[in-house]
Amino acid sequence: MRQDGVLKGPPAMLCLDSRIRLTRPEFDRLNRITGMAPVGVRTRADLDAYAKRCKAHYWGVSKDTRFLHWLIDQEVERCLKAA
Repeated sequence: MRQDGVLKGPPAMLCLDSRIRLTRPEFDRLNRITGMAPVGVRTRADLDAYAKRCKAHYWGVSKDTRFLHWLIDQEVERCLKAA
């Protein structure tokens, strides 16, 4: 936070104990990447389950599928690091 009270950069996922709340940019980014809205994601376990569902939906061994799985993992990791 800057001295004037304004946050720098995009807002990060909110975390309270085991509960989380995705910010609008995080929600939108995950939705755009996967085509599946992360509705009902309230815990880290929910976020992991969401990522697994998305990967199961887009299964395969093609280069594109592997890239999409990697991209999902990167976004989930980015969200968790922000918390």
